[in-house]
Amino acid sequence: MLAYTVIAGILFAWALFSHRLARWSITAPLAMMAAGIALTVGSHPPLTFEFDDSAFEHAVEVVLALLLFVDATEVPGAVIRRERAVVTRLLAIGLPLTLGAAFLAGLACFPDQPYWLLAALATVVIPLDLAPTTAVVRDRRIPARLREVLNVEGGLNDGLISPVFLLCLAIGAESHAGGSTDYSEALLEAVTSAGWALAAGAATGVTASWTLRRAWARGWTQASATRLAVLAVPIAAYTLSVALGGNGFVASFVAGVCFAPALRHLGRGAVEMADDVLTLCLLALWFVFGQIVNNEFWDGLEAPVLLFALLAVTLVRMLPVLLALSGTPLSVRDRLFLGWMGPRGVPSIVFGLLVVVELPDERGGFIAQVMVMTVMLSIVLHGLSVEPLARRYARRTAAPRA
Repeated sequence: MLAYTVIAGILFAWALFSHRLARWSITAPLAMMAAGIALTVGSHPPLTFEFDDSAFEHAVEVVLALLLFVDATEVPGAVIRRERAVVTRLLAIGLPLTLGAAFLAGLACFPDQPYWLLAALATVVIPLDLAPTTAVVRDRRIPARLREVLNVEGGLNDGLISPVFLLCLAIGAESHAGGSTDYSEALLEAVTSAGWALAAGAATGVTASWTLRRAWARGWTQASATRLAVLAVPIAAYTLSVALGGNGFVASFVAGVCFAPALRHLGRGAVEMADDVLTLCLLALWFVFGQIVNNEFWDGLEAPVLLFALLAVTLVRMLPVLLALSGTPLSVRDRLFLGWMGPRGVPSIVFGLLVVVELPDERGGFIAQVMVMTVMLSIVLHGLSVEPLARRYARRTAAPRA
């Protein structure tokens, strides 16, 4: 319990000085991560977390379900319609190519690892998270079109990768148990699970959207109760899907997609409570991430891990995006920007923690180490590059005016 008290105290202290700390680019995730590293270092740290605990696993799963739901509700439908061609190319062509490139990079850097582990590693390091570089979607010096496309891609990316990740994790868990791995049976189970997830998520999202909209229109509910109702939607979708034998993460994402149209009538304030609860949980995860950094790099760093992480945050995304967007009206500069700006963060951390829980051996530790290095490199490279890129776009905009 002391660990949670410390986390709450650190968060409160950051909130007291958040405005001053923001001037030095010290965000809440960075503060929590630094605190986690400082308080869990050494052979006898003052705080520690047990990742193989079932309660911790369920907590991480609920956080991921909330994350997928909130991401789905925040995807602007108008942008999808307006930028349908670019978004479709990024998700239907760029995303599969990026997963394939990550798998090939893993094969080159870790030739002794089994294929299913490299596939799982690819799904862990690929999901986007704009939170570490929120300035990029708020900086008006960057063209609005590029910011909108990144926002949509970031909202849909992790939801599409989740079923692939869970399939790889299921295969890995079966292999870890010592049984013979039947890939066709695992694929069939994944398809069946996805079917139940789609049904549970759609039923929950549509039902909640329809009933809540009518209750709001008729004055049967109030704003505070509406926020509670929205928070209950992803939890209901997740638990219903799991009870039916489906994928709870996919169900939460689908529920968010189906529920999003209701927000036009309820207002964005309806999702504030779910967003705030998610933010609090994610900050706790950044603290836990500090312990993972200590655990994985206490004995040093291997060169192949650093090389793969560097490829994962650069060429593994940039080349597929450039290929997917070839032939579009976007300039080469804009394509390079979209290819470069692919920060990694919370989705990768959550996926990595689930691997550590399900595979508590050297293979889980291997993926955790690569995940940590990828996220750390992404925070540094993508975070430091936002301001120079914004200045270049500002100069390009100012040149025609001059």
